[in-house]
Amino acid sequence: MSPPTSSKGKDSAAARVLGSGTSGIAELLIFHPVDTVAKRLMSNKAKVSFQTLSPIIFRDAATAPLAGKFLSLFPGLGYAAGYKVAQRVYKFGGQPWFNDLINKHYKTQFTNTFGERKGKMMMQATAGSLTGIGEVVLLPLDALKIKRQVNPEAFRGRGFIRIFAEEGTTLYRGWGWTMARNAPGSFALFGASAVTKEYVLGVEDYSKATWGQNFIASVAGAVASITVAAPLDTVKTRIQNANFEHKVPGVTVVKELLKNEGPTAFFKGLTPKILVVGPKLVFSYTLAQSLIPLFSKYV
Repeated sequence: MSPPTSSKGKDSAAARVLGSGTSGIAELLIFHPVDTVAKRLMSNKAKVSFQTLSPIIFRDAATAPLAGKFLSLFPGLGYAAGYKVAQRVYKFGGQPWFNDLINKHYKTQFTNTFGERKGKMMMQATAGSLTGIGEVVLLPLDALKIKRQVNPEAFRGRGFIRIFAEEGTTLYRGWGWTMARNAPGSFALFGASAVTKEYVLGVEDYSKATWGQNFIASVAGAVASITVAAPLDTVKTRIQNANFEHKVPGVTVVKELLKNEGPTAFFKGLTPKILVVGPKLVFSYTLAQSLIPLFSKYV
């Protein structure tokens, strides 16, 4: 007698890794340039005008031909690939794992506190928040990716192994701000997505949502997540893009930012992120959800 199948855990761990990893690679190749633009805008401390926009975005390639400008938006691709693939594998596989854990041990508490329907959504959001906090283990790859995008001079010709050996815990600079950003950001991502499916689209079993329903829920969740996390993301980015030997406390970054640029600077780079966040998450989510069942047939 074959074991019964269910929407929970029917896909193998290998299939999840292959499916989510492939979606991360595809997403990276398409959206890495936009991420570079957002990071460079967030790291820029001067006022942005039409005349200064090109040098800020393209750096030394500001006067290069169109092809040269485009290629200049792919710095740190190796680090970005490692980070993005690991992040997608962790996020796609980690959040359901945390959700199953909460369901198994704390479902009664959530149901008693929020009710059955809202409790289910709160468990999804809380699982997302826990996943986001744990994502700090990937911080070295994220830090190296950002430095290659906005401060390549910090590498001074050194490779990954040498940098890791020499810098050590320096690569975890800003870990507290990263966790502070990820916790509410991931909570908003999975929470807003669950709310949209539950209340707007009337989906009770989230795993059976159609492509169109996932599209709408992903856009709602992603916009909420990016907006909520934007201020802390700006602080984290500025901490990480400094030279390795130059340690800048987060509180100092916040004080200087408020003093020199004003509170709106916390949301620098938000527009390009929001403009692509819908198609970016829909693309990666749809591709992963399509590939994981396919790989499950073979692994």
